[in-house]
Amino acid sequence: MALFGLQTHKRATVSAVALLTVGLAAAACGSSKSTSTSPSSTAAGSASGSSSSPSISVSSFTRDFSAMSQLTSLAAAGKGNVGVILPDTTSSARYVEFDQPYLTKAFEAAGLSSSQISVKNAQKSDTTFVTDAEADITNGATVLLIDPEDAGTGERVAAYAKQHGVAVIDYDRITAGSYYISFDNVQVGKLIGNGFKTCAAAEGVTSPDIIKMVGDPTDNNATLFAQGYDSVISANPSWKIAASPAGTWDPPTALTEFEQAYTAHPGVNSAIIPNDENGAPIITYLKNKGIKAKTFPITGQDATLVGLQNILSGYQCGTAYKPIYQEAQAAAAVALYARAGQTPPAALVNASTPNPNDNNTAMPSVYLVPEWVTTANMNATVIADQFVTAGQLCTSAYQAECTAAGITG
Repeated sequence: MALFGLQTHKRATVSAVALLTVGLAAAACGSSKSTSTSPSSTAAGSASGSSSSPSISVSSFTRDFSAMSQLTSLAAAGKGNVGVILPDTTSSARYVEFDQPYLTKAFEAAGLSSSQISVKNAQKSDTTFVTDAEADITNGATVLLIDPEDAGTGERVAAYAKQHGVAVIDYDRITAGSYYISFDNVQVGKLIGNGFKTCAAAEGVTSPDIIKMVGDPTDNNATLFAQGYDSVISANPSWKIAASPAGTWDPPTALTEFEQAYTAHPGVNSAIIPNDENGAPIITYLKNKGIKAKTFPITGQDATLVGLQNILSGYQCGTAYKPIYQEAQAAAAVALYARAGQTPPAALVNASTPNPNDNNTAMPSVYLVPEWVTTANMNATVIADQFVTAGQLCTSAYQAECTAAGITG
């Protein structure tokens, strides 16, 4: 479902995307999970900034949020409030620890007051997600920034928003908005796959016999992550996939899936796991089975504290790290353009994504760059970004490993 009912051909031309986005921006001003389609990396022709609006690029967003001050005139020109709705606190701790405070900080750094911003978490309830969106619109939101658990919930919110002349922007997951802000999720999957390959070689696992796990099949991001690491698996025909469980973002369910696969295939020697949260109980399970560090390669994503500590201890190969402070600022910037009825510049909206929820209609997108984090670059990435602190990471149980990794904080 397209937010404002506009349709383009499956392979939309650049000019068609431009018309789509300009129309969406005008609508915002005048107003008061899927397939394995890979995102396109071509710049969206829709993203041409107006001569009177500020210009900002996808590479502008630094750790100090200083780029947001360039958008104060845009914030002053906009009307209404901004509502942000995040999905849960179980699939990743990032939503509470980072997305919520970073989004708030980004909007405030651009000049919005706290009374103009609402950031909520639906706590894994689709009903709560929709109710929160309706409440935000009732309370004066002219833009919604949404990250629902599934596409159906996003479509319900988008339909309601359309009826009330409110713009919708997809944050981290593509559903039914007018813009999509995320990391290149196929590239995230490739980082996981290539990280596994490097790790398996380093740990002497020359013939990987793999339990390949995926996230929730209703989440398009899970599909894209798997598409990325499947491409690496396909390029290594000597690897064996012993089991491919159905998939989930619920860690206890992931553990059950893994236990069943591990019992059924006792010869497995490695696992490709799409995030740290699912991997954590699995690593504990393997430890209890007597599996030693650096003998059973396991991957992850999100650079959680437990994931980073599992990397330090040798039970996890690495983690796909997404600097959320960049994503939050990019999302806030696009929301401010929409709130002011203006089109974001091409340097910001730098990609186009076929929307699997809308017949692969091209959606103007912002892609940020993920990184693969191991002990070799942990200090220069997650510690330098203050994603975690050295004090949090380097407890007494991990002090020796932190010293060996050169983690100084």
